[in-house]
Amino acid sequence: MVRSAIKLFLLLLSLGYMMLWFMMPTKLYFEHWLPKIRAKTKSIYFGQQGSTMLICTFPILFIATLGCIYLHLGKKHGDHNVEGRVPTSKLKQPVMVKGPLGIVSWMELSFLTMFVVLLAWSTTSYLNGMFTHIDQMASRSGLLVWEAKLEMSGLTLGLVGNICLAFLFFPVTRGSSVLRLFGLSSEASIKYHIWVGHIAMTIFTAHGLCYFVFWAKTEQLSQVLKWGKIEVSNMAGEIGFVCGLGMWATSLPQIRRKMFELFYYTHHLYILFIVFFVFHVGFSYACIVLPGFYLFLIDRCLRFLQSQQRVSLVAARILPCQTVELNFCKSPEVNHSPTSIIFVNVPAISKLQWHPFTITSNSNMDTDKLSIVVKSEGRWSSDLYQKLSSPLPMDGFQVSIEGPYGPPASTHLLRHDTLVLLSGGSGITPFISIIRELLFKASSGSSTRIPHVLLICAFKKSIDLAMLELILPVSGTTVDISCLQLQIEAYVTREKGADENNHKTLQTVCFKPIAIDAPVSAILGPNSWLCLGLIISSSFLMFLLLIAILSRYHNSNMVYASSATAGFNMLFMCIAIAMTANATFLWNKKQNRKRLRQIRNMDTPPVWFNNGDRELESLPYQSLLQATNVHYGERPDLKKILFERKESSVGVIASGPREMRQEVAAICSSGLADNLQFKSISFTW
Repeated sequence: MVRSAIKLFLLLLSLGYMMLWFMMPTKLYFEHWLPKIRAKTKSIYFGQQGSTMLICTFPILFIATLGCIYLHLGKKHGDHNVEGRVPTSKLKQPVMVKGPLGIVSWMELSFLTMFVVLLAWSTTSYLNGMFTHIDQMASRSGLLVWEAKLEMSGLTLGLVGNICLAFLFFPVTRGSSVLRLFGLSSEASIKYHIWVGHIAMTIFTAHGLCYFVFWAKTEQLSQVLKWGKIEVSNMAGEIGFVCGLGMWATSLPQIRRKMFELFYYTHHLYILFIVFFVFHVGFSYACIVLPGFYLFLIDRCLRFLQSQQRVSLVAARILPCQTVELNFCKSPEVNHSPTSIIFVNVPAISKLQWHPFTITSNSNMDTDKLSIVVKSEGRWSSDLYQKLSSPLPMDGFQVSIEGPYGPPASTHLLRHDTLVLLSGGSGITPFISIIRELLFKASSGSSTRIPHVLLICAFKKSIDLAMLELILPVSGTTVDISCLQLQIEAYVTREKGADENNHKTLQTVCFKPIAIDAPVSAILGPNSWLCLGLIISSSFLMFLLLIAILSRYHNSNMVYASSATAGFNMLFMCIAIAMTANATFLWNKKQNRKRLRQIRNMDTPPVWFNNGDRELESLPYQSLLQATNVHYGERPDLKKILFERKESSVGVIASGPREMRQEVAAICSSGLADNLQFKSISFTW
């Protein structure tokens, strides 16, 4: 009942916030609503920025805080209700398969259209208001009418670009309660960040060109170097724009995929971009775009704190197909849903590079273990494989992680009568966690009907078939895989038959625990959502207190320039977030020490690795072999496989190369089979 009331309240707040954006460009807002709000919120403690924070900043931070309480209550009371076996909404079916946007569903296209409509509406509304008396304004300023219109067009583009900036950071806030409220995960929302970023930089580029042409035609090029103490600072905007251009250029797919390190390092220019944006427009107006960046800053601070802790790498399984499975010791309180990911850093290879990997272990089946699979396909992963497969002994291996991050729940897997999992190469890794989750539910005697699972996996060489062995968890208990209706169709595309030289077995490398290593644990403890809500609310209150003190002395004793005030406010925001995040993190770290002291003092690897490699005669292994059919020298006929499924609800999940995912999406959206419900898992953006 309480969660339902909170959910309804959050829905109303979200609708009100969206309505605010549609009202901002109107005369009703500027001439009636805003003056009244400023008159009633006028204070010597917050000044003009007080009304902006009340209207634009406070609602989102309040939604995020209340959302944390909602999610905490759901976690506390076990929000595991399985949805009925009904076909997924048609809005989630793909409508666009190829093109610059990639695979896009009807729902995503609808929201993208509404966002473009918002931008178009804002542009026309601003221009309509500014052009109403353009003749008189041009006459007073000594300008030609077209010059005045050009200046106002540049201003309009800047205002519209700020709308994009307000939504830019929401998709990349990995631990966001706002994303979770909408049923989204950060890794699935990256493409929204890309879309909004391209639109924002296109508009800001047009904004800058308008002003450069205007200054050149009116002989005011000296304005390029203007840094106003009270008014808009042009030079700050230009510096921020150059930083934005650097990020924009290196984020293009042709550069990002071939030179990822250049893209990664250049993208840290977002710090300078935001700082000089605030200097450009002033802190009061910047409060319009502050909420998304504020939540991102909290998330970034927490991620930094987590990344400083070394985690306990217990063992690694070396596969003959240039693949390695890393197994970390995990706190039992860490629960992650299937297809969740973690970001991994290995200082011995690179101190700065972080790479995302899908978690293959299951938090129900492997309560004290977390596993990921890394295939050698790049320089970083190849170096990792070489180090781990080296015959030289290693007492310890330093690793740091961020995460886990993942979708809200796994109940959507149980909606369907059949799950068809289509993978290519290393794209099989998300399906390992899905199969293990279903295997746990099937073996636990749950009354819930478990769907039949058809795994279609394509590999280039027969040696890659070793990755199928990772489906079986390495645990101290025997798992009966026959309790799950699992059928595996493996295709080896570049070989006509089995290679007799590919009978190498898995190798296990165990590491002696180091005293300073800790098990993978939740950064904010078992009550992470509640702690996050506390950080958001307390840091914002501290931030308001600090700027109130500054504003009080600003008005009483001395006058600060606009850029100086903006600098102080940004500093106060960082101080408030850092202090509250560090205090909460350290308190939870102290509690973790008490709960996990026995795990940290382990002197031997866990029982799951004491017996070495898996016995080939074991019952689970033989059951896996019986469920597997291998096809050599051919590719799967995806149309035939999918159209043969006659069940009322068939969940189709594709993971792997873009071309394969696009082909599957095209089949599911063709309209020839209404029972196919498509979902894509992508490793590249």
